Amino acid sequence: MGKASAYDSKRVETGSGAFPHHLVRPRGYPYSANMWSIALKMLLGDKPKYFGLVFGVTFASLLMGQQVSVFISLMTRTAGLIFDLTEADIWVMDRRVRYIDEPEPIRDIELPVVRSVEGVEWAVPFYKGVATVRQPDGLSQVVILVGIDPVSLVGLANDTLQGDARVLLQPQTAMIDKNGYKFMWPGQDFVLGRELEVNDQRLVINAICNAAPTLTTYPTLYVSYTTITQLFPQTRNRLPFVVVKVAPGHRIDDVVRRIEQETGLQALPRIEFAWRSINYFATRTGIPINFGITVFLGVIIGAAITAQTFYLFVVENTKQFAAMKAFGVTNGQLFRLVMLQATFVGVVGYSLGMGLTALFIRSVGNVPAFRGLTLHWQVVAGAAVMITLIIAIAVSVSLIKVFRADPAMVFKG
Repeated sequence: MGKASAYDSKRVETGSGAFPHHLVRPRGYPYSANMWSIALKMLLGDKPKYFGLVFGVTFASLLMGQQVSVFISLMTRTAGLIFDLTEADIWVMDRRVRYIDEPEPIRDIELPVVRSVEGVEWAVPFYKGVATVRQPDGLSQVVILVGIDPVSLVGLANDTLQGDARVLLQPQTAMIDKNGYKFMWPGQDFVLGRELEVNDQRLVINAICNAAPTLTTYPTLYVSYTTITQLFPQTRNRLPFVVVKVAPGHRIDDVVRRIEQETGLQALPRIEFAWRSINYFATRTGIPINFGITVFLGVIIGAAITAQTFYLFVVENTKQFAAMKAFGVTNGQLFRLVMLQATFVGVVGYSLGMGLTALFIRSVGNVPAFRGLTLHWQVVAGAAVMITLIIAIAVSVSLIKVFRADPAMVFKG
């Protein structure tokens, strides 16, 4: 059959379909935009496999985006008090302290020594510990006890929902976080004046705030450092941290060095101390391993579904690719055709996965366990890179079959 008869015919029949004559080009002819139409028609024409491909990419991107976001949120909570105390530049503590939940109290007389260091604008005490409180009904509850400077109130949650933060200037008065209140008195309205017993002493809740979420579900009680000294009067060393503001014109690193030289204590910039606390939980607990396994399995399952489905799609359309090669379509053009199909699937699946992740984060925004959960741009970018790798693997496996397609099979029975 000559060239004229081949290209003048209305349609060119193949073993698995037909191509309009105006879409078929001889070898070397400029790549036609109509080939993109063929690629999408081939892809969308097989609905079960198309949805299978999209599902695999969507599942992988959803699992990566959701699980990594939850992991970042949990790790951020381990240093939530440090991140929230933006007024301070430096944290001063005992040299044995490795993270914020492992305080080694120092003597109260260290506070004026820190204040006397050159470059310190102000320095105030900051207490963080765990205590057991007893409710009027006799039930006990573990709480996070935060003691702040009674003059400046540095370290107190800024979002006060009921009451006035200045009530902490009064002795044996506390402020509780909203989620902690709901945890201790579920289903009850906010009522001020509730009493608790700490170390055989009375503590009155006269304010409620919206505090940053913590890693545990323990309620957070804010009291003045003066109240701390009243609750634990027999403790010789009870000051876990001193938070410092660097005076204008001084470098943080210089002030850190001077504090360590003059006091013998450990001084860390705020961000460095926060990351040290995060790294401790990341390296000493099973949280990263559990999340890592989940994300890894999601990537493997998504890649397996996508690669297998895409391979089966190519196998079932081998005669289509062979027919194209029989009429002059080069391997390079077929490569671009398959890449278009893979890119289309990747974009649709990735967009659905990230959209579902954002929808999940938005829908659980008011749930205390997920409070503060955010979809960071780094997670979005990282998921895009992983999805690209998954698509690349699927395409690599499938292209072998495409390049080996024999044009002669078109004319075989």
